[in-house]
Amino acid sequence: MQFLDLTIRELHNELVKKTVTPLDLVKEAILRAKADNNNAFEYIMEKEAVEMALKLKEPEVDNLFWGIPFAIKDNFSTKDIVTTASSNILAGYVPVFDATVVKKLLDAKAIPIAKTTLDELAMGGSGTTGHLGTTFNPYDKQHEHLIGGSSCGSASSVAASVVPFALGSDTGDSVRKPASYAGLVGFKPTWGRISRLGLFPFATSLDHVGYFTRSVYDAAHLLNLLAGRDVEDATSSDIPVDDYAKLLNTDIKGVKIAIIKEIVDSIYDKSINAAFQKTIASLKIRGAKVEYVSIDRKLLGALFSTYVVISCAEATSNNANLDGIKFGPYQAGKTYEEVMSKARTKGFSELIKRRFVIGSFCLMRENQDVLFLRAQKVRRMIVDKVNDIFKDYDAIFLPASPTPAPKLGEASDRLSDEYLIADNHMVIGNFGGFPSITLPLGFKGKLPFGGNLTAKPFNEAKLLQIANVIEDITGFYNLSVRTAKL
Repeated sequence: MQFLDLTIRELHNELVKKTVTPLDLVKEAILRAKADNNNAFEYIMEKEAVEMALKLKEPEVDNLFWGIPFAIKDNFSTKDIVTTASSNILAGYVPVFDATVVKKLLDAKAIPIAKTTLDELAMGGSGTTGHLGTTFNPYDKQHEHLIGGSSCGSASSVAASVVPFALGSDTGDSVRKPASYAGLVGFKPTWGRISRLGLFPFATSLDHVGYFTRSVYDAAHLLNLLAGRDVEDATSSDIPVDDYAKLLNTDIKGVKIAIIKEIVDSIYDKSINAAFQKTIASLKIRGAKVEYVSIDRKLLGALFSTYVVISCAEATSNNANLDGIKFGPYQAGKTYEEVMSKARTKGFSELIKRRFVIGSFCLMRENQDVLFLRAQKVRRMIVDKVNDIFKDYDAIFLPASPTPAPKLGEASDRLSDEYLIADNHMVIGNFGGFPSITLPLGFKGKLPFGGNLTAKPFNEAKLLQIANVIEDITGFYNLSVRTAKL
């Protein structure tokens, strides 16, 4: 049996029955990671993982994560493990503490086997800008299609069945978009539901801890483990944590689901539209009330520009310490400015430099009112409109992306109406801090694509319940390159 082709729950059952051991799983995961040719890993933690596995003897029946291998996006702090955020500016950086989410998983005796690639400093949506190069979609053996970013390596590692789950971060759609391209469950809970302590900041007001699994049930159990107040993260919420897995069921009679007409109208792919409409019909049969609602196209057309202004401005501020003195390789110079200029010139890619220039420009005193503050006002208008929808509906359901994974070189920042709305609508989840989940809806050829659900803040239980029904409808449970029947 190929144990790593199983979900977390299924692996747990095998561990409890002692048909496999944590050491067996770690060795299998390490072999698969070393054999991976999708450029998914920054660092394989072979020595560390084996040492952890050897300490685990008697299975813990009530601990779903005991002995389960997983991967960590390389922008989460890991004690004594090099952590670079796929950037040359952080080459050789070794943190002195674990991120809270990493610590919780270690306390649950889950075993990290690798740090995964990402778009540099988590700024990007293509999986092509990390210092190790492009991360590829495992569904395409010819390496012609993207996996998406910025959590590209984590998505690739779960889709390739190297591990059953992996941590990621989501600032605009960086967990949920790769999940669509990789046929995975990609989930980011409400902003503040999971501690961000130890997650390298990109845009603080937009950053969410997220993760990839191959089933909604696994996603619910991960939230049970990771959610909750962290006294070391002032932005984490003290709202009580539900037992999300226990609340999962397939009864959605009376649940009200909204579909934003203008977003669906901007998606022209016939395969995606057909699968989306088929899912809607099945939801109605299950008793859900599904209705179309509208948002002004001008407001939706402002999503991308609003995101760029806010995220670049916050990124410029958050990463000011990457100067070659506080962090980053030292480059000799006569002045602080010269040292910083040399360090940043050598340490950052062109994409990062452009984003910092945009952010600095938006934060200049003479530009703040017309750019940064205006973007904040537009963000508030968008969030207010979505909150109005949530007064009458339990969730919003939409295609996660306008196409399956694009080919290398096809993704662009073109400013067409189609691109602005269809490819960027999931940023709404970050603007409002809404919980949002992507899960598989179908295939076009051999490439998967997904649908996305979003709910009002701290309504993860309802969101996961609806997602569980959609998974039951589509039958895409435990989907990976190794299990997909293509």
